[in-house]
Amino acid sequence: MTAVDHLSVWLRVRRRADWQRAPVLRRGPCGRDGFRAWCEGPVRERSPVRAERLLAAYALARKDAVHRTPLDFTVLAGWQRAVLGTTEAPFRSADAYAKAGRERYALTTRTRARFDACLREATDPRLTPAARAARAYLDVAFFHPFTDGNARAALLTLVHVLAREDIVLPEVGPLQTTRYADDPAGAADLAVLIAVLNRRCSEGRQVTTSGSGARQSPPRGGTSIDGTGTPGVSPP
Repeated sequence: MTAVDHLSVWLRVRRRADWQRAPVLRRGPCGRDGFRAWCEGPVRERSPVRAERLLAAYALARKDAVHRTPLDFTVLAGWQRAVLGTTEAPFRSADAYAKAGRERYALTTRTRARFDACLREATDPRLTPAARAARAYLDVAFFHPFTDGNARAALLTLVHVLAREDIVLPEVGPLQTTRYADDPAGAADLAVLIAVLNRRCSEGRQVTTSGSGARQSPPRGGTSIDGTGTPGVSPP
């Protein structure tokens, strides 16, 4: 397993990624709730229990968005208890690994405080909602706060950030490709992809690509941001 701390790598990339190129999103009603459709479709086909848990967590995330609840680990842990069907969802107690050990996210005495500080930036008005949602998604991916279910936590965080701005995406499947901690172009590209999906809300079309700026994941042999699941795709 790698000795490199990819969380530190991400924190450097986070500062230099071109978040300013993220387009402005269209607010307002969308004819299709992509997260709910994902839960009712592929997730339910895989596991009805997992689908119900995700939908329960989604309801909590949207409620917190309506109430403008400040985003931090405690809030995410509440969603994660619903996701996992557990009474506890503590912050991880050791280094975390993903992508078959190729990325390591170190744990120090400051990790949780840094995570909370990054999550607080999810309401930074200097960036568009697309940039903030993408950055928060990647923060969860690379801080890897939980021992299980980080891909689901990252996606819930993304839809929560958008819901605070009255934005619902018609699809979430294209968001769930492997992301790398050392890829600033890929980070910015995720924000652009969110904007592309947002436009499809009114155009009624589907998106099948993650964009051109990100480092492309291998179609076979890759791993999710959880380090498990279908090769190259984050598990539901």
